[in-house]
Amino acid sequence: MQPAVNLYPLVGVAVIVIGFLLRFNPMLIVAAAAIVTGLAAHFPIHHILAAIGSGFVKTRVISLIILLPLAVVGLLERHGLRERAQIWISGIRAATPGRLLIAYLFVREITAALGLTGLGGHAQMVRPLIAPMTEGAAEARHGKLSDAIRYRLRAFAAASDNVGLFFGEDVFVAFGAIVLMVTFLKEAGIVVEPMHVAVWGMPTALAAFLIQSFRLYRLDAWLARHLGSRSVTDARQGTGSENIAAKAQGENA
Repeated sequence: MQPAVNLYPLVGVAVIVIGFLLRFNPMLIVAAAAIVTGLAAHFPIHHILAAIGSGFVKTRVISLIILLPLAVVGLLERHGLRERAQIWISGIRAATPGRLLIAYLFVREITAALGLTGLGGHAQMVRPLIAPMTEGAAEARHGKLSDAIRYRLRAFAAASDNVGLFFGEDVFVAFGAIVLMVTFLKEAGIVVEPMHVAVWGMPTALAAFLIQSFRLYRLDAWLARHLGSRSVTDARQGTGSENIAAKAQGENA
């Protein structure tokens, strides 16, 4: 006769769900769920606190890994990184928002396929560089942009980063998902090599690149249709790179 399974520790999942529905502080929710789960499993309170403390000590370096790059990016933005990126990209005649994002999508997917997933990201790449450069390319061709257009361009920039990372890392042979699939299949009696799984991820990665590139190509056509196509010279005389430079100088002053 098998012993009865104690399902009471699952109360911690309910605590997490209820806490997020009530929009409590996430740290308090997780801590409360851990304590409730431990008590439901009949753990002594000092064992629960010791487990929470040891977990904090093991992962305390993660906060530095997250906060230090954000501090550096914030300092660079304070000294005009976004404005300089807009000025630089607006001087390239062939640059359009769609072409720029296609190039970034290609680089992001290739580097992710090589395991270099940290070379991009929303906080360290999209917000300070890619999104401003996309807006600068659009302003150089179409003049002043509305807030709705800017938000649309930023959304496409973030989506390109997501697509490149998500489908590119599936090709990396040491990616966690590939290791998980190989282990699961091995336990089921099906032996496959990680390289074979990574190779079969290539068609999906290629399809994702082509589909997203087509969407970015349509983005240029959508901008031209809604804003009208203007020459680079006309845009600069209006609200192009000179206005961006003036704005940067005013903020830095």
